[in-house]
Amino acid sequence: MDTVHDATSRTAVRAFLDHGFTHFVSVPYAHPKGLFRILEDSRFPARHVPAPREDSAVGVAFGLTLAGARTAVFMRNSGLDYSLNVLTSLMFIYDVHLPLVVSWRGHDDNDDNNDNDEGERRVVGRAVTPLLDASDLPWTILDPQGPRRSADDFFEQHDGGRRTTVLIVKEGV
Repeated sequence: MDTVHDATSRTAVRAFLDHGFTHFVSVPYAHPKGLFRILEDSRFPARHVPAPREDSAVGVAFGLTLAGARTAVFMRNSGLDYSLNVLTSLMFIYDVHLPLVVSWRGHDDNDDNNDNDEGERRVVGRAVTPLLDASDLPWTILDPQGPRRSADDFFEQHDGGRRTTVLIVKEGV
């Protein structure tokens, strides 16, 4: 039986496919969950390209986009901060705007996984939305109760590729 998280993950990935995305770049996880597990499944209907680091994933996605692919980047929030220089350089210099899906561990002291989160995850988790705001990157939190609505809001902000936007995914989704 599927969990709410599994259904949310499938709905979010389906929204990307419905919007014509053909390539997904991410850093592989040792124990993938939710969205990341779907990307790494051999039956996934689009191309998953693994990258060694999140900033490298942005660079690979940029190259694929220049080559004509519709590409999204999936990353952990721990890689967001060091990816921003690459990301903003590509946005401003080349006017290429990638959709990002960012996991959000350690975001809340009431987080279900808080007992398992090391201190650095909580520090980085609390900094995600202020960092995105300071970088002028619009963001949407994927709502497990309305995943398609969240995805549609995200794609509306993405504006057909004219804005870099971030879909924030809480742990487990």
